[in-house]
Amino acid sequence: MLRIVVMVSGGGTNLQAIIDGVASGEITNTEIAAVISNNRKAYALERAGKAGIPGIVVSPGEFESRESFHEALLETVDALQVDLIVLAGYLVVIPEKMTRQYENRIINIHPSLIPSFCGKGYYGLKVHEAVLERGVKVTGATVHFVDQGTDTGPILLQKAVNVMNGDSPKSLQERVMEQAEWVILPRAINLIANGKVTLKDGKAYVRS
Repeated sequence: MLRIVVMVSGGGTNLQAIIDGVASGEITNTEIAAVISNNRKAYALERAGKAGIPGIVVSPGEFESRESFHEALLETVDALQVDLIVLAGYLVVIPEKMTRQYENRIINIHPSLIPSFCGKGYYGLKVHEAVLERGVKVTGATVHFVDQGTDTGPILLQKAVNVMNGDSPKSLQERVMEQAEWVILPRAINLIANGKVTLKDGKAYVRS
């Protein structure tokens, strides 16, 4: 049984996709141990509560320093004894100590086809604004493992989404979530839970 913690900052639509996937059997051999948020007002915490999943808040603003926040975050994750950390719209930089300690055990969903529109400054609506500004015709989402860089870890899954004439950043964001993010994030967790993913030489390989 793969024991996961989902880390969130906002509405938690990707969290809901994971919760629904576990409930429906789309995601097998998986238990959501807890949801961690940096934001006490995140609606994702309500989603967790409705599903009977413990919600935990570890907020940078409630600590004297970034270092003490990082220590508290790592202690919280350690105490949960999880096999996989899932970043599902978590808008706080993961401390290097955590990425090293949980090497190859953290995945993230990013709203573009990495390596396009990724790295520092590319998050949320900013990604979709950049896509539209460049006149890109195809975008999408990527699930990747997290390393010490920003959106630089091994790519696990990607799914393309067409950009439509007249799209706004918001409409494009919604389509990418519905057609890509909510599809490939549950799939990625299921693959990992069932031993279908191998990492070698900085690349992720999926077995059928």
